[in-house]
Amino acid sequence: MTIMFKIAKATLRSRNSSVASLFYSIQARSISRQSKVVKIERIVEKEDMHVTRVLFCGPHFPDSYNFTREYLQPYPFIKVDVVHYRDVPEVIKNYHICVAMTMQMDSNVISRASNIKLIMQYGVGLDGVDIDAATKHGIKVARIPSEGTGNAASCSEMAIYLMLGLLKKQNEMQISLRNRLLGEPTGDTLLGKTVFILGYGNIGIELAKRLKPFGSRVIATKRFWPASIVDSDSRLVDEKGSHEDIYTFAGKADIVVVCLRLNKETAEIVNKEFICSMKKGALLVNIARGGLINYESAFQNLESGHLGGLGIDVAWSEPFDPNDPILKFKNVIITPHVAGVTEYSYRSMAKIVGDLALQLHEGLPLTGIEFVN
Repeated sequence: MTIMFKIAKATLRSRNSSVASLFYSIQARSISRQSKVVKIERIVEKEDMHVTRVLFCGPHFPDSYNFTREYLQPYPFIKVDVVHYRDVPEVIKNYHICVAMTMQMDSNVISRASNIKLIMQYGVGLDGVDIDAATKHGIKVARIPSEGTGNAASCSEMAIYLMLGLLKKQNEMQISLRNRLLGEPTGDTLLGKTVFILGYGNIGIELAKRLKPFGSRVIATKRFWPASIVDSDSRLVDEKGSHEDIYTFAGKADIVVVCLRLNKETAEIVNKEFICSMKKGALLVNIARGGLINYESAFQNLESGHLGGLGIDVAWSEPFDPNDPILKFKNVIITPHVAGVTEYSYRSMAKIVGDLALQLHEGLPLTGIEFVN
């Protein structure tokens, strides 16, 4: 009995030892896995410190970030993300470059951008960026010049498209098609028309180049006319004026094309006084920013018949409400902010954004953009 008891006790001790050994083995493996996870996380964090991150404020204009990602595909140390507007304030601190698109970058958002070195636009418009707040926080702000990227050319082509659409009565042609009518409506031509370019910058110059072959007379205003522009492009403009001449020029034009940048001085510059200065039946085209035109004045003058037509690629609020009452007029054409959205211009600008990210990553000077602060 004593021998049997000793054997049983030894067996139990051995079994407990095996269980304990198994337990400690499992625990050791678990600790090892946890250590590996922590180690991996630390490696990721360490690698993350060497990644330059580009934030696109979305979700609109998808090919801006699609083309930029495509351009940067060979460079795994550059990450491009698109984040919805509502989430940008929470994540902007994780990025180094912010491409604003149509988001309002106010002082609250900018104050959270602790790692941002550059806020830029995928194009020229910076009206949504609080430049003073960015300057206060040591953040550079820049636009992509329209010259040389294809943006100015693309926008000027859209202006031509909208002018022709209004002159040829695009909406009424669709009605004729549906009603199986031939030979109506009777349209008009750019030949012999006086076109007033309000804001003779890069887009205005490209537009003037394209209007000349149509046989149009071009008049334009610009706050300042540098000698270089006057010398090189004087043949494109039949009559030049300054900001003080805009109402006089509006009265001479058959078509007004708005090409200004939006700022405090130009907001709603096309107001009741301006539109009433236009010829009765003249057309108004805007390929710049919706806030340049006063909505109520445009609506009332369309309703009265004083304004002969409205063609805009930019609206007062975007995306534009498809049920807005201004769309009831047959002589209104609105496109979804696509003037500069072309393969040529978007790939050109994607390269600029990509090159900036590479320059920032390498600590090189930032080139190819126009700083505003």
